[in-house]
Amino acid sequence: MIELQDVHKAFGPKQVLTGFTLTVRDGETLVLIGYSGTGKSVVLKHIVGLLHPDAGEVIVDGRMVPELDRAELNAVRRDIGYVFQFAALFDSMTVAENVALGLRNRDLPEAEIVERVQEALALVDLTGTDERAPAELSGGMRKRVGLARAIALRPRYMLYDEPTTGLDPVTAAVIDRLVVRTREHLGVTGLVVTHDMRSAYNVGDRIAMLYEGRVRQVGTVEEIRETDDPVVRQFIEGRPE
Repeated sequence: MIELQDVHKAFGPKQVLTGFTLTVRDGETLVLIGYSGTGKSVVLKHIVGLLHPDAGEVIVDGRMVPELDRAELNAVRRDIGYVFQFAALFDSMTVAENVALGLRNRDLPEAEIVERVQEALALVDLTGTDERAPAELSGGMRKRVGLARAIALRPRYMLYDEPTTGLDPVTAAVIDRLVVRTREHLGVTGLVVTHDMRSAYNVGDRIAMLYEGRVRQVGTVEEIRETDDPVVRQFIEGRPE
């Protein structure tokens, strides 16, 4: 389980999180929605210890992330797959080398690394792309390689940072399907950051909205669809602020 309790975070004079509280339950996919620049990605960075809160608690499996030493933090990170907004692939590496990158830090036998890479590529429908360079791939395929890299680690948790940003509707739907498939095949707990409501409805068990530094509302997909909160309704209907 992932818990953030009364988290505050500022960058200079700008208050980004102001009492942010959210629990991601084991086995669910929770989607965090909100306007651009409201701090959704900041939440993810707190979970993996890339940022420390000014106040409040960030807890993963009962461990207080900001209080962990480097070895303990690395142990937490081993359980977390992180899918970056822009895939973050290394252009000098092949697809297979990109997917294997995290595995090479785990002292695994080469045969197991190859097996995991092939399994992950198959799960995202990219079998046979091993030797291709990222520059040869479409934007959607690059996103899928990024997903495969996270899957290959066999994590307990998956964090997705805007997985459908910049994709056409058809490709975005493919990514949504793969997010769902990853949960079904691996049993992972997921936290998806997005402002794409179609994607949120497709992949989420629950949806939470971040607004003015805290959670404005959290509920099931149906509860969010039917919300009478004016701020949430304005966002999900795509009306300007």
